[in-house]
Amino acid sequence: MRVLGVDPGLTRCGVGVVEGVAGRPLTMLGVGVVRTPADADLGHRLVAVEQGIEQWLDEHRPEFVAVERVFSQHNVRTVMGTAQASAVAMLCAARRGIPVALHTPSEVKAAVTGSGRADKAQVGTMVTRLLRLDAPPKPADAADALALAICHIWRAPAQNRLQQAVALHAAQAPHAAPAPHARKGRTA
Repeated sequence: MRVLGVDPGLTRCGVGVVEGVAGRPLTMLGVGVVRTPADADLGHRLVAVEQGIEQWLDEHRPEFVAVERVFSQHNVRTVMGTAQASAVAMLCAARRGIPVALHTPSEVKAAVTGSGRADKAQVGTMVTRLLRLDAPPKPADAADALALAICHIWRAPAQNRLQQAVALHAAQAPHAAPAPHARKGRTA
């Protein structure tokens, strides 16, 4: 499985490609950051993020894109920029028919370090070990993108089995109970 991880941001959007399967050594195929100038017009910044992600998709041809799920912060401006960059990444993948998975920061940290409360240094250290790198990728956004890809590779098989089980159960289950207003004894 080849996954492009995207740590969304307007100033620095981390990107990293990891290939492998759960339970086997993983391989980093590329890591970097798509940068935009903070003083540029928002529309131009979004286009620059799109162009950067498109280049990564062209070059690495991932089977999946894993994007960090935007979480609430106190700084609304930061959250908006992160959400906009996240939407661009999802749009680029969807346009190509590439499935997108969203993972929360705690899911990623827990998958990579064993603790959902790990700090950036711990994530960088574990990414370095897991991918057998000489040094942690810099900046932290790049390491976070690789962590997203690793998380998806490790979690996707279990998530797929769960989705298949739910679908099978739904197909085999008798029809759902009637709506409350249609129950016996009630009149409309």
